[in-house]
Amino acid sequence: MRHLFIYGTLRHLPLLELVLGRSAGAIDLSEASLPGYRVSAAAEGPFPTIEACEGAQADGLLVLGLSADDFARLDFYEGAFDYDLVPVTLADGQAAEVYLRQPGRWTGEGPWSLEAWEADWAALSCHAAREVMSYMGKRPRAEVDAMFPMIRRRAHQQVLAETSAHDPLALDGKIEITGRDRVYAKFFALDEISLRHETFDGAMSEEIDRAVFVSADAALVLPYDPARDRVLLVEQIRMGPLARGDHTCWQLEPIAGHIDPGETPQAAARREALEEAGITLGALEPVGNVYASPGNATEFFHIFVGFADLPDHIIGTGGLASEGEDIRSHLMSFDDLMALADAQALANAPLVASAYWLARHRERLRSESATAKPDGT
Repeated sequence: MRHLFIYGTLRHLPLLELVLGRSAGAIDLSEASLPGYRVSAAAEGPFPTIEACEGAQADGLLVLGLSADDFARLDFYEGAFDYDLVPVTLADGQAAEVYLRQPGRWTGEGPWSLEAWEADWAALSCHAAREVMSYMGKRPRAEVDAMFPMIRRRAHQQVLAETSAHDPLALDGKIEITGRDRVYAKFFALDEISLRHETFDGAMSEEIDRAVFVSADAALVLPYDPARDRVLLVEQIRMGPLARGDHTCWQLEPIAGHIDPGETPQAAARREALEEAGITLGALEPVGNVYASPGNATEFFHIFVGFADLPDHIIGTGGLASEGEDIRSHLMSFDDLMALADAQALANAPLVASAYWLARHRERLRSESATAKPDGT
């Protein structure tokens, strides 16, 4: 049996339980220290790194009596972080092993706090770990590593979902999930779910089978210039119309993008506006927080109208080459936008919703903009 010194996020017991696949009560733990090493926050992400440092001491936990299967699970989880397992001697003389960063990987940047990490990142990390460990024995580690950014986005979606507040008149009924199988996972995922649910007469339904498309939350924003009374739209090729057989695969739509782990919807909207159209947004007006297609998808939209300065020269092409984006921007008067909406010539639901929201609030926005500061406040 072998022993492991843990100094970072695995000290959060719910995460350690997920990785090892058993409850904390069945894990032999004791406090420990590793002399000659320092724990620092990684500049590249919300996790710690450890490095040799004369005179320093890293405090953590010693996990005792781990089996080969335990280390296989730990290696599978830690693989995404490019750590190597090396032998060390603890302050009390106990022999152990520790995951150290590979040479040149991760940059230490100031102190790291477990308590601060737990407040901001523990829930997301546990959701992500649950998905990662579900692939053990089913998918190669390298394949899971490639999916890790989207795994974290899906985990962030679950964190955001915990704060959702919708439909106060709707039934808050019982649901019994009898089976859930992830039949596809890459950039997106597809789950098959078997369940029974409470019916409106108070009984429980027969078991039913459903499939759900699993994505991440997205922020969408329609930039609006109240002084010029016009909006900015973006255009890009979309796979939905292509797969449906639509003859118009390039779509006019608001600026949009997935919300990154730890990012707020507002911050995502501002980031996407810079990436896709090269514009800086002022104040953001919430339009709605809605499911794209609640019957079969987890995709959830946080929609805004954003104040923006939209002179003629602002239009062009943009997008991130690293994401294969090729995006063209368009300026359109409010009247022309509404003419397209009324003619049912817009095929993008969030754009239609944003247009009609703007029609309802346009006079207020134009009035407020006359007294707004340059930063939109």
